[in-house]
Amino acid sequence: MSKKLKVKKTSIPRPNVSFSFKYWQNNHHKFSIKGQDKTYFITLLERLKHLSTWTVQDLLLSRSSAIRCHPIEWSDTTEKEFGIANEEQLVDTPYQIAVSANAYGRIHGFFIDNIFYIVWLDPNHLLYS
Repeated sequence: MSKKLKVKKTSIPRPNVSFSFKYWQNNHHKFSIKGQDKTYFITLLERLKHLSTWTVQDLLLSRSSAIRCHPIEWSDTTEKEFGIANEEQLVDTPYQIAVSANAYGRIHGFFIDNIFYIVWLDPNHLLYS
């Protein structure tokens, strides 16, 4: 007598956002975090922790004024590009994300799949004039 095996159907959830500092440029003359107080770093890490529970789609579709995730239009900024090697192949759309609702500036970078590559931390809101 043969016994039937039941195979459980598994659904693979969409992966959450991950963050990478592979292209981070803390030596940029405008986008350095040198001199920031400990509250900035705690707030930044809390934001990254919180957003790592979201999917990319949830982040990109969020209309939250506290998150403010949206594409960067270089023509509206003080910069022309990130200035990283092979940028034209790597960066489809540059984005910014708020560190907090009303303070601590923005995080600028780009997505490849579910990974957000942080290029600049902009605590003083210097990308836009």
